[in-house]
Amino acid sequence: MALIYQPVMQLSGILVSLLGWVLSCLTTYLPQWKNLNLELNELEIWTMGLWQACVVQEEGGMQCKDFDSFLALPPELRISRILMFFSNGSGLLGLLLSGFGLDCLKIGERQQEQKKRLLLFGGMLFWISGITAIVPVSWVAHSTVQEFWDENIPDIVPRWDFGEALFVGWLAGFCLILGGSLLNCTICSTEVRPSSVHYAVAEQQDQCQRLETETRP
Repeated sequence: MALIYQPVMQLSGILVSLLGWVLSCLTTYLPQWKNLNLELNELEIWTMGLWQACVVQEEGGMQCKDFDSFLALPPELRISRILMFFSNGSGLLGLLLSGFGLDCLKIGERQQEQKKRLLLFGGMLFWISGITAIVPVSWVAHSTVQEFWDENIPDIVPRWDFGEALFVGWLAGFCLILGGSLLNCTICSTEVRPSSVHYAVAEQQDQCQRLETETRP
């Protein structure tokens, strides 16, 4: 039972982590980190991401403009760029390492200890990738909440609100942490070795043969 349960759990961890990595890459380039809905002109919605600001019009579609300078960005957006790049890189490295450590992969089948280490390092990289994906979106969300409820800003001034990319980023971080946890659980769980199974079967056969010889007249 353990021999069947463990590869299934490993594949589940890889698939969940792969989903989290794809969502993390998507979050990095989505322009909807912040949304601004103008009450004076409800036909336009302004959005801001890590790379560009866009305006969505019902008649003219979406028009975007890239940020001219990295240093001119707010601190949360500058740090978010770096952290999201780090999250995407560590997630990709985790996929490569844990992929080679899967039990269903025939490569390195006799080197079980090294495959365990690859799974362990891959799971830890998924944890790091998930945390570095959650931190920037949470930071941008926190700054958005502070600006939204700032009493020093007049009520007539439009306020930024949460964008769709923040929720995608939170889901990406959760999937990466969950996938890494599933992989590490397979390492910590007790595994039944094929060699021990063969040894137990051979020992049982020897006992049966001894009983047959003793019962013969």
